[in-house]
Amino acid sequence: MGDDIWRFPAEWEKQQGVLLCFPHNGNDWPGKYGAIQWAFVEFIKKVANVEQVILIVATKTLQEKVTKILELADVKLQNVSFIIQKTNRSWMRDSGPIIVKKGSERKALNFNFNGWAKYSNHKLDRHVPEKVASFINMPLIQVTYKGKPVVLEGGAIDVNGKGTLLTSEECLLDPNVQVRNEGFTKADYETIFKDHLGITNTIWLGKGIEGDDTHGHIDDLARFVNEDTIITVVETDTKDHNYKPLQDNLNRLKTAVLENGKTPNIVTLPMPKRLNFDGIRIPASYANFLIINSVVLVPTFNDEHDREALNIIANCFPDRKVIGISAIDLIWGFGTLHCLSQQIPI
Repeated sequence: MGDDIWRFPAEWEKQQGVLLCFPHNGNDWPGKYGAIQWAFVEFIKKVANVEQVILIVATKTLQEKVTKILELADVKLQNVSFIIQKTNRSWMRDSGPIIVKKGSERKALNFNFNGWAKYSNHKLDRHVPEKVASFINMPLIQVTYKGKPVVLEGGAIDVNGKGTLLTSEECLLDPNVQVRNEGFTKADYETIFKDHLGITNTIWLGKGIEGDDTHGHIDDLARFVNEDTIITVVETDTKDHNYKPLQDNLNRLKTAVLENGKTPNIVTLPMPKRLNFDGIRIPASYANFLIINSVVLVPTFNDEHDREALNIIANCFPDRKVIGISAIDLIWGFGTLHCLSQQIPI
């Protein structure tokens, strides 16, 4: 892919930093807010060891408090920059901008976050893209199609940087549940992907995992680990609700092709055992890992499959350190490392 078109770089390409937002909405993690703050500090520490953290905080007072906590935890504060901006939530993958490149040029795309077409309290989150674009000094483009704003969360897509994108039908095409863009077809989305992300080839998976608050985000299902390899979660318990949908996704991937017409290599990743909270299944998935410069951060769940998942992911990234981060508290908010972050390519 040449330098004459705008494209969304793959996550493993060189990064300036990672956008995060320090949790301040305790309602997202009922009964766990104290634990969440320390889990988040550990996340910040691991990223700041290798690249810049751009950290959104709700107020100057919170910035001062967080700075003291980070000092206590021996975080590299020289690698942490703050943006003061009130938000509803901390899920930067979805409310933050998507950064695209054309040669050495960069711009930020605002995909009009609307609370996953589920929650009404998202108005503060809609200011995040402009704040971030201003902070890193790049133009911000509001994405529209046929005169209407396009809604697309970062967690709904994954790319190989060469022209192929992964997404799910459940998230983008369900006509009745959490409808992002009413009436949009596959062809409509593929036009948007091409025009704004440099995508020439889209692989559509089917359904997401049970309990997913976003209704089918791809970053809990399948991810590119290099330009021709996709890792996908599978459930071995045939009685589990996830078994059939994940088998269907696996079968779709086996018959898929990349932008160059070749068949992708497929690696399977186990699912952690079922996690419930207050009678509701929580969408724990090892696919929610985050690739940063020289490191891959992987959510773990105090589960017997943690070690197996870490080993499989480590084999996919022989040139990077693979580090597990306990996400047993984070997941009560229905997301983990990838959901909370958005990479900023150089």
